[in-house]
Amino acid sequence: MGDQLTRGLEAALTSGASYADARLLTVDTEYLAARRGQVAAVHREEETGLSVRVLVDGAWGFGSTADLSSDGVARAAAFAVANARDTARLRLAPVELAPEPALTASYETPYQRDPTSVPLTEKLDLLVEVVRRMEEHPGVAVADASMEFRTERQRQLTSEGSDLTQTIRFAGVGMGATSVGPGGVQRRSYPNSWGQYISGGYELVDESDLPSHCARLAAEAAALQEADVCPSGRFDLILDPRQLTLQIHESVGHPLELDRVLGGEANYAGTSFATPEKLGHLQYGSPLVNLTADATLPRGVATFGFDDEGVAAQRWPLVADGVLAGYLTSREYAGAIGEARSRGAMRADGWHNAPIVRMVNINLEPGREDLLLDDLIADTKHGIYMSTNRSWSIDQRRVNFQFGCEIAWEIRDGKLGRMLRNPVYHGLTTEFWGSCDAIAGPRAWEPWGINNCGKGQPGQRAEMTHGSSPTRFRQVACGTA
Repeated sequence: MGDQLTRGLEAALTSGASYADARLLTVDTEYLAARRGQVAAVHREEETGLSVRVLVDGAWGFGSTADLSSDGVARAAAFAVANARDTARLRLAPVELAPEPALTASYETPYQRDPTSVPLTEKLDLLVEVVRRMEEHPGVAVADASMEFRTERQRQLTSEGSDLTQTIRFAGVGMGATSVGPGGVQRRSYPNSWGQYISGGYELVDESDLPSHCARLAAEAAALQEADVCPSGRFDLILDPRQLTLQIHESVGHPLELDRVLGGEANYAGTSFATPEKLGHLQYGSPLVNLTADATLPRGVATFGFDDEGVAAQRWPLVADGVLAGYLTSREYAGAIGEARSRGAMRADGWHNAPIVRMVNINLEPGREDLLLDDLIADTKHGIYMSTNRSWSIDQRRVNFQFGCEIAWEIRDGKLGRMLRNPVYHGLTTEFWGSCDAIAGPRAWEPWGINNCGKGQPGQRAEMTHGSSPTRFRQVACGTA
């Protein structure tokens, strides 16, 4: 397929582009689901397409096609150039790209077990079996389970001389039990409310061991019907890594995407309070808080060899000892904060979308002391321990937020007490992270993958992993949904 990519580049440059890149992408997807004791979905799909992105007169243009004939590729390139010329009439300033060396390289996700080697009947039998087990509990109204596998094979050429190929493999699995009664609709999920996702293979399903968690999940879903509602007031709050995933995502990841900071997302999803003049000065959290962007994280779902601009994967600090230390950038935006090179955070959803700034894996680094969740609980006089995200809301500048969890427990005198239903907590981003006074150590650190982050117009989906250890925040406003 290198000939088609070369034709796309040549057609764009001949038509007046000062820069061009072309991507050819094939995506294979398998999605399986069970519900109410039977198979609910079997979906398999393969799609291939090519895109051309150009700079003309200092403005971006983009074209894409599933027609890989010479004429189809030429039309996509011509459309991209025409699109750029139209955009150039409206631009406020010409786009300038941070320099990037030409690369000839390849990358492939490591994995242990190829999902295509596992018979379809084996996968479906597992999903149906765990659903039936959960639905056997008299308190469960309905149960569901699913697994998903995706392989993306991409080759990219640039007019600057890069020739890059990579194969990225994703795996996901999850299940849940739902009860309905006097306590409303209650759900318990495993491994997380949206499941768990990794870059890898079927080993995720083997490791998750769904059948061993059916009884607990069903029992907790039923018990929530009779549980007390979460009390209102200020409490010392311990969050587990399942919930911290969404906290990191919404109050750190999105506000530090530099296109959003500079207004590129304002029309769709808002801007950010973390503006560039605060870089190196803003007290984002307590001195214990260190947050790192890492596109090299083993098994992270935003782990790759290079982004969709051809920039190699990197690891860098976003918050260091509580202070704002960095952003997620592209070749276009890096210069706005005085950086000479992109951080490699440009990714596209499929072949039919242009790459945009997307957060990579972002992790809360573990504490320096060898603490576990039990140690945080034992050190808490009166607090609440919350687990597994249920809902989220945050304002357009990423300041004021509220999160709900599936389940919580009261902490009294260093011990877990009564189960609580419909727990929520809310706060302001820097005040919340500033209240962090304990982070469990490396042994308690867990990464959780997200597969459905939305951004952009037209909307694009992306994946990223957020890792953390159980963490305590002092005197957080809590209540019930």
